[in-house]
Formats: sequence, C-alpha cells, structure tokens
Amino acid sequence: MSGLKLGAHMSISGGVSNALDAAAAVGSNAVQVFTKNNRQWGGSPVDPADTARWHEQMPALGVEYAVSHATYLINLASPKDPLWGRSIGGQKDELKRAQAYGIRHVVLHPGAHTGSGEEAGVARVSAALNRLHEELPECADTMTLLELTAGQGTTLGYSFGQLAAIIAGVEDKSRVGVCVDTCHALGAGYDFRTPEGYAAMMAEIEETVGISTVKCWHFNDSKFDVGSRKDRHTHIGEGFVGLEGFRHILNDLRWDGIGMLLETPKDKDGDGNDARNLATLAGLVADASRVPPGLRA
Repeated sequence: MSGLKLGAHMSISGGVSNALDAAAAVGSNAVQVFTKNNRQWGGSPVDPADTARWHEQMPALGVEYAVSHATYLINLASPKDPLWGRSIGGQKDELKRAQAYGIRHVVLHPGAHTGSGEEAGVARVSAALNRLHEELPECADTMTLLELTAGQGTTLGYSFGQLAAIIAGVEDKSRVGVCVDTCHALGAGYDFRTPEGYAAMMAEIEETVGISTVKCWHFNDSKFDVGSRKDRHTHIGEGFVGLEGFRHILNDLRWDGIGMLLETPKDKDGDGNDARNLATLAGLVADASRVPPGLRA
C-alpha cells in the first residue's frame, strides 16, 4: 500500500496483540512491539489465542505495518563464545516469535566488539547471521533489520558503510535489512537537517547498503547535537534534529510504504505523547493524502 506508514512503539501489557489497539487509538497505521519482555533472554511460550487475535485485529484496526524489536541483551559482535552463543539463541527466539505473529521485520542492534576491534566484530555479526539463517529455514521470510547506531563505546553499526560490511559477509542477503534511527544518525555524524545534508546522507545510503535495503525508520529527536555519539531520545521538534530533519524524510516519496515508528518518551498514561508527536509529524507532510487517515487534521 502506498502512502506513509506512521506509528509508535506500543506496550504489550496483557498480550502482544493489545499493541494493535493502542496503535489504532492514536490513529496510526503502523506499530512496533516487543514480542516478549525485552529485559529477559527468554519469555513465556507464544500464546496461540493472542497470535490469532493479532492476525484478525491487524487488518480490522487498519494497522498496515508491524515490526518487532529484539531484546537489548543480544550481542552478536561479542568475542566471548558463551555470550555470542547465547545471543544467537536469543535472536533465534526473536525471529520465531515474530514469525508466529506474521511480523516480517525484527530490528536488532548490531552489538559491541568490547575490545576485539571493529573488523573482528563485523565478522562476528555476519557469522552469527549466517548461522541463524542456516538453523532457521522456516523463518526465511522474517528479516533481521540491523539498526544504525550512534556509536557509543565499542558499539558497531554507526555508519552505513559498516552496516554494508556486515551485510557483505551474510550469504543470504534477502534475510537482512537496515533500520535507520534519526537520533542515532545525528549522533553518528549525519547532519540531515538541511536539504544538502539530507541529500548527502541519501547518497551514502545508496552507495553502501542501498535504499531498497532500508525497511524501517525510527523517528526520534535527539537531546544531543550532531556527532555526539550519544543516544538520548526526545520528542519530535524538541531536540537537535528539529522539525526540518523529519520534514525531509517525510516528504521524500522514496519512503512511501516504509514503516516510521516513534520511540519517544511516553507520558504517565502511556500514549498521550505518541498522539502529540504523530500529529507533529503529520503536520510536516506537504501532501495530506499521504498521511494515514487517522492522523489527518
């Protein structure tokens, strides 16, 4: 389907499918979820009743795109075999859970090399993905999306070139894509706030991973300025990205149909800030017909 796919990361309290109700309640047509507790390696078995409700309610509620986010515990770049092996098992679980819900994209932080060096870390991530693909033929249509990072510490994935290097080592490239986070991009040094800066970033994307490999955006403003290497999210238009950075992306027709999900701070009731941030984004779109119906003024 054409047009923008705008939404937010929603709580799965009471069941993963409840996130669909939360997405519909703010007028969005996209959603991001965890498919289990994100602070734990494992989780309760997938509930068949909840997956059935998900498959039924997703079209009924007008949610056209869904993506899951893997637990932050996973580190496929680790040089330590026990953690590396456990991380492979963790991502395997994430992919199988997403498959059960029919979620085709699972966002994953590439990981940190923790002293082994970037080249070794990159090779480690590629090897882990190859192993996952070999061991999970039944999840061939569920992609891992490597997220662009701000580059804190020894974290990998802070440039599109580095993400391309990881993907180059993956044998089945149809099973791996990229997620671009606006806060991370600014922190990593991409100044896309001007037309010239946005064009330069787009040119780099095209020359490295390829625009078609970008399957998802995270829309977050940043508490820190360009090149900070810090990952601190804030509300749309209230940080150093500013409204213009988002305006360039939203009005680029090449991103029609690509999910754009908020990961901005929630309010005490859980979604008031989502509605406000989504309204701000919708207001930046020149052609109102591209805005999801529930978000049109």
